[in-house]
Amino acid sequence: MSIKQEFKDFIMRGNVIDLAVGMVVGTAFSGIVKSLVDDVIMPPIGLILGGVDFSNRFLTLKSGANPPEAGYETLAAAKAAGAVTLNVGVFINALVSFMIVASAIFVVVKLINKLKGAPAAAEPEAPAEPSEEVLLLREIRDSLKK
Repeated sequence: MSIKQEFKDFIMRGNVIDLAVGMVVGTAFSGIVKSLVDDVIMPPIGLILGGVDFSNRFLTLKSGANPPEAGYETLAAAKAAGAVTLNVGVFINALVSFMIVASAIFVVVKLINKLKGAPAAAEPEAPAEPSEEVLLLREIRDSLKK
């Protein structure tokens, strides 16, 4: 079998195509979830917490060239100045996104398992009859006990 034919057989397997479709859908889904978190969920939470913009919550570890006296206004300004920052708000957004994606995957897997149905419980097999040697050994044991 040629390498070309082996590669074609590999690509045309159902698992590889399913994986490719899953990757495309997953990438699109993660973009939707990121937008949901950044644009829909976090702004009201920030408003409730006193007008906090989580995407611009950061700690400056080392100032860049010509640091402003009052500190950097935005994360983009700090990055542009070459400051080293600890991006706490971006991490919080990523954490919320992860929790949404993980919950969605959990629900999908649970539904798929439910649709597949519980595997039929296998009937327990009857124990096999003991061999002649075992029967003979039992007879010897029983006679020694007497």
